[in-house]
Amino acid sequence: MAAEGGGNGLALYALRRLINAVPLVLGVVVVNFVLIALAPGDPVMSLIGEYPAPAEYVERVRQDFGLDKSVPERLWLYLVNVAKGDLGFSFANRQPVLDLLLQRLGRTLVLMLSTVVVASTVGLFLGVIAARKPGSVTDRGATGFALVGYAVPEFWLGQILILVFAVLLGWLPAGGFRSVRVEYTGLAAGLDMFRHMLLPMAALSFRYMAITTRLTRASLLEVMSSQYIVAARGRGLSENTILWRHALRAAALPVVTVIGYNFGFIVAGSALVETVFGWPGIGRLMYDSIYTRDYPVLLGILLFVSITVIAVNLITDAFYAVLDPRVRY
Repeated sequence: MAAEGGGNGLALYALRRLINAVPLVLGVVVVNFVLIALAPGDPVMSLIGEYPAPAEYVERVRQDFGLDKSVPERLWLYLVNVAKGDLGFSFANRQPVLDLLLQRLGRTLVLMLSTVVVASTVGLFLGVIAARKPGSVTDRGATGFALVGYAVPEFWLGQILILVFAVLLGWLPAGGFRSVRVEYTGLAAGLDMFRHMLLPMAALSFRYMAITTRLTRASLLEVMSSQYIVAARGRGLSENTILWRHALRAAALPVVTVIGYNFGFIVAGSALVETVFGWPGIGRLMYDSIYTRDYPVLLGILLFVSITVIAVNLITDAFYAVLDPRVRY
């Protein structure tokens, strides 16, 4: 970040960040490939299963998927193919990895974006009402909620939500992303997907809601004790005006940073929640790929997560200039 100003400052800054991201992504791909290649277990045996197979057949399968080559040879071929936009071929799903990821990407993005919006909105609101009257009942309630939310594991909360709202009360479906007995279309299909998404979204957003609440409260309390806030009180401005117009905007910078930081973790953390709820997204695909040692798919997902984190960090940095006029690129 630099104080350059000018209309093209942000575009030049984004271009520099994208250029710097190339060796970073390359390093991530190499490290992931080597770690997965050196991990114990044989993908071919996972593919064939426990049934006894002739050695010639096992060797032919190994050659078909290029697993008979050394790790450096496979790494070089993989890098060349990635540069061409080819992420490899899935052993378990028998289709190109890129096509497989694109099939699952939409469902994960819907769940991920909904989680970020809900967690950020509710977390900001709870953090503001907690910081408005420190030590009050609302502050203690919001702080206690944040403490519990930070401590509760997502997969455990997901199972509790299924037991309460799907099994005991029968209000919401226990899993999947749509009803299998009824074929909905149009708006009805969207509402049906929304009903299926409520429980996984609640399980996934609880922890990030708690983090946002704690950070918003801490950041606001620090800003509210600043000299310019004292001066604003001295000029007779109301507490609501000081809080919403001046303090919250100044306190938003670290909160925005954490929201962007959470985005990458939600992508990776969705694996457990999608598995618990049978949500057929990228997270569930990553779990299945680990189980079947389908390493081309696993490498493709890790590459997707890395690019997502870089892109969200870039967007977060650009958003700083909107929140704080002192930030120039």
